[in-house]
Amino acid sequence: MGHKKVYIYKSFERFWHWMQMILIFFLGFTGFEIHGYYSFFGFEEAVTYHNIAAYMLIGLIVFAIFWHFATGEWQQYIPTKAFIKAQIRYYIIGIFRNEPHPTKKTALSKLNPLQKLAYLGLKLLVIPVMVTSGLLYMFYRYPTKYGVESINITTLKYIALIHTIGALFLVAFVIGHVYLTTTGEKILTNLNAMLTGYEEIETDETDENTNIETNSEKLTTQND
Repeated sequence: MGHKKVYIYKSFERFWHWMQMILIFFLGFTGFEIHGYYSFFGFEEAVTYHNIAAYMLIGLIVFAIFWHFATGEWQQYIPTKAFIKAQIRYYIIGIFRNEPHPTKKTALSKLNPLQKLAYLGLKLLVIPVMVTSGLLYMFYRYPTKYGVESINITTLKYIALIHTIGALFLVAFVIGHVYLTTTGEKILTNLNAMLTGYEEIETDETDENTNIETNSEKLTTQND
């Protein structure tokens, strides 16, 4: 079993990842201050900064959706049943026994089966719920040239509750995500990959020999 350096994460992908991380951390920090857990900016400033960061995140999401469909990267998140049990066993037992990873990462398949499910749930459930509940919260009462308009909602109690639950799910996801970044071959391997775009990928010598033979056959055919 050998290793080779492969360009896995494209420049926009890395930019989107780090900007999303910064905005989510900032939204969490200001959001929990708004809930009164501590005081740093002050309530009014925290609300203002929270709203600005929310608009920035929505803008980033729009660009990311366009990029995913324009490049075909959306296919990375299509769930599969293959290797799910093996992946669960790896995270529970195998990772602590230094066993080999049950799936191989490539530029065309960056996520293992559990990661696909987690990211798909994040993108199709948690993020939409957070954005929708946040916008309803912001525009419950908003000024217009005709006065103050209100969305027809009897109370913000349940919207605030849903938004908070979504925030807790995001916090749990971030904690799990940060932990898993430390489980590479070295503690900073995965972090370095998301900074540079390149990652050391395990390769099977048999696969490499097959690729060499295939390429040789192609060259021979072309020469003929």
